[in-house]
Amino acid sequence: MRDEYDFSKAEAKRNPYAKKLKKQITINIGNDMLDFFKEQSEKIGIPYQIID
Repeated sequence: MRDEYDFSKAEAKRNPYAKKLKKQITINIGNDMLDFFKEQSEKIGIPYQIID
């Protein structure tokens, strides 16, 4: 393996299968449950909302 790779000329392509793997849904949850998920995400160090 090389120590470094040059991706400056590489084309950015979206994953053609991503839409098949994910489905956006809407749910209603209470504020206490939302606060719980926000606290957990802060502890782990990831955002609680990820927008693709």
